[in-house]
Amino acid sequence: MNTLNYKPTIGLEVHVQVKTVSKLFCGCSTEFGAEPNHNICAVCTGQPGVLPVMNKKAVEFTIRTGLALGCSISEHSVFARKQYFYPDLPKNYQVSQYELPLCIKGSVTLPSTGKRIGITRVHLEEDAGKLLHAIGARELEYSLVDLNRTGIGLMEIVSEPDITSADEAVEYLTTLKSILRYIDVSDCDMEKGTLRCDANISIAKPGDELGTKVEIKNMNSFKSLHTALLYEIVRQNETLSSGGKIIQETRLWDTDINETKSMRSKEFAHDYRYFPEPDLVPFKPSREWVTEIKTSLPELPLARKSRFVKEYGLNDYDAGVLTAEKALADYFEETVTSCVKLGLNNNDAAKPVTNWITTDLLGYLNTNKKDISLSPVTAVNLAGLIKLLTDGTISGKIAKTVFTEMCNTGGKPEDIVKSKGLVQISDESAILKLVIEAINENPKAVAEFKAGKERAVFAIVGAVMKKSQGKANPAVVNKLIKENI
Repeated sequence: MNTLNYKPTIGLEVHVQVKTVSKLFCGCSTEFGAEPNHNICAVCTGQPGVLPVMNKKAVEFTIRTGLALGCSISEHSVFARKQYFYPDLPKNYQVSQYELPLCIKGSVTLPSTGKRIGITRVHLEEDAGKLLHAIGARELEYSLVDLNRTGIGLMEIVSEPDITSADEAVEYLTTLKSILRYIDVSDCDMEKGTLRCDANISIAKPGDELGTKVEIKNMNSFKSLHTALLYEIVRQNETLSSGGKIIQETRLWDTDINETKSMRSKEFAHDYRYFPEPDLVPFKPSREWVTEIKTSLPELPLARKSRFVKEYGLNDYDAGVLTAEKALADYFEETVTSCVKLGLNNNDAAKPVTNWITTDLLGYLNTNKKDISLSPVTAVNLAGLIKLLTDGTISGKIAKTVFTEMCNTGGKPEDIVKSKGLVQISDESAILKLVIEAINENPKAVAEFKAGKERAVFAIVGAVMKKSQGKANPAVVNKLIKENI
């Protein structure tokens, strides 16, 4: 079998929970983690005679998303009933959009290659509830239903089949998530189910028509998406190469055995018997409202990355790391601004700020499973630390010690330096005494240095720094050692 003979074609359907405090058609809370069946009412449980009321904020967030993705915003939009048996949706139909979605024809640009992945549509729909088949490790002989999620507003963002590999699919989803968090329409927290993904994948030989499409449902992590697509590409290749046929079906990704498993034959649109939702009138977003939403959009991640490269002289990689999350990009710019207020110029501040954030701060946050919003080191305090280091008040080694203390206590760097007596020693007469002692105590290193082994000087420098408890000015130490050997 030659798997390279078949090339994958992939499209993603991403479901994103809109960041509203109430559900799509009623006032029930969208709070995560509430007691089962706590956030429910007659509307979201489909009681007879009740009428849905549209959540304006959910519509605004969907239009906001469409504009950020370069979509056209429909002047006339309609909700529809999608008929289906949902054991966790009491109405047995889902209110969704079909022929007239809110947003159509946009794109997402992949940062690594500049490739544009087309967006077919962005529409609003309601979520279903959740079935429980086990409690902890105990398998139930029955199923329990929790309707808290029923009626929560979801945006479905459907891509064109422009994706050609598992890596590209992950980059597309990562980029889309970054945009959605920048414009603040969703938390996109996969652990809480506010970002989920279905993939449609087919394979075919180059130049042939698209192959039979298979859908993989409900992947809730980037790792699952990547692994499931790799598995499915191999499975379909093996099937075709051995003379078999691909069946149009829906499959589930089983993380326990790392395989996709057949779930059901694939439905077609006519299977759902869509018809316009009679309890919701068609609506027409005014052009003034759309313009108002558009003007409120922030600078998006790709544009911000380009500006960081141009304005701060950062390389492409650092700019990408710093702009992946809006909160981190904001933190970077606030730190640079604080450095400038302390007397550093913009360019001198940008590089050390970048280094401290991308190595020390992100290292600390990742180790402690925190995001930048929970950083104990404020932007102002990080700028203060950089200023103490830049003006020679503390050495680089001491700066690391101060930073660790800032992470542990949230304290100000100048207070930590003062309370622990960490001010750098630059007085030559004080350092000379330590240098003479170190030279006398390391005759072997002195001999090797005199014989031409320049690295031998590091042993003497280390001895001086140890004697000064890391407070001696390294430049002065090096100068005095070479003058006195």
